Amino acid sequence: MNSSTTSIVDTPTRRPSQQIIQSREVGGIIPAQIQDATSIAAKPVPVAKSWAHFVAGGVGGMTSAALTAPLDVLKTRLQSNFYQAQLAENRARLGISPHAHLSPVRSALLHFRETFQVLGSVHKVEGYRALFKGLGPSMVGVVPAKAINFYVYGNGKRIISEYVGGENAWVHLGAAAIAGIATSTATNPIWMVKTRLQLDKSVAERAGGKAVRMYKNSWDCIKQIVRNEGIRGLYKGMTASYLGVSESTLQWVLYEQIKNRLRAREERIALSGRPKNLWDQTIEWTGRVAGAGSAKLFAALLTYPHEVVRTRLRQQPTDGGKPKYTGLVQCFKLVWKEEGMAALYGGLTPHLLRTVPSAAIMFGTYEVLLKYFDTPA
Repeated sequence: MNSSTTSIVDTPTRRPSQQIIQSREVGGIIPAQIQDATSIAAKPVPVAKSWAHFVAGGVGGMTSAALTAPLDVLKTRLQSNFYQAQLAENRARLGISPHAHLSPVRSALLHFRETFQVLGSVHKVEGYRALFKGLGPSMVGVVPAKAINFYVYGNGKRIISEYVGGENAWVHLGAAAIAGIATSTATNPIWMVKTRLQLDKSVAERAGGKAVRMYKNSWDCIKQIVRNEGIRGLYKGMTASYLGVSESTLQWVLYEQIKNRLRAREERIALSGRPKNLWDQTIEWTGRVAGAGSAKLFAALLTYPHEVVRTRLRQQPTDGGKPKYTGLVQCFKLVWKEEGMAALYGGLTPHLLRTVPSAAIMFGTYEVLLKYFDTPA
């Protein structure tokens, strides 16, 4: 072998990642870029801990739900037909027809103004606590929902990738779909109760000077639903929830692709041997958080109408005790016929204001905790 070449000496007992690199030309001194590359390769592979995904997902979901609760209340109300009727009345007073074709800019400005008007009226009419209505069942629901989702996805991805011999977009798609279906099935009754409580205005009706509320608390809500609508009442909106699996699935696939791009970028920098500049450090610290928010934004914009339909299917029956919306397709058709296409995007602004930062907080917390538990993401 020529003395100017580099040789790799590997003892029989060494693993490939523990190879010793020697250079006769430089007297055994290893170039910095090769040191960086071999140090990355020499790191021990984290051990997959199935429970770590459960804990990290639950904590991430709890943190994001607590910080964005008021926007969740606002979103739910704007999705309901009761508040859409109020907005239609306000527009009529302004001389705007419910079926008027407004320019995209004017429509967006009007939507933003109405959104923050409703937010202000909730605080003014019902008090500060009304902004956190449904937070109890929401927290009870978010923790197991996100724990189940991240647990099934994290472990499903690992199992499927081992079966097919590597990770790819189809592995992420399959794991995300399974996780979404499992989560929706297990937690639908909790979200049913949360929706009913958020729509139950504490001072919407008055009788004898006293506020009348449909439900006293979460347990009373469950009892009334079971008594009046049967056990199946707790699973209203399930079909729309399954339709919503497309959103979480798309979000996971996009997020994994962004992570792969960021990982490849870090490897290129390490192999180049150049020091990281300020931009590299910024991307290193914020890349995955921004990626989670971007993935959620794109997925939500494409699949949002299912959110409105799910809320309508979970509303309290009003027409003589019979529900106005009886099924997924019927609900889509009726909303489109009575209120137009725009109604299927009711509450989109607060939804995006809540879910995009919520996704960034949740996935950021999840990734940090997985690193703490030394578990591969």
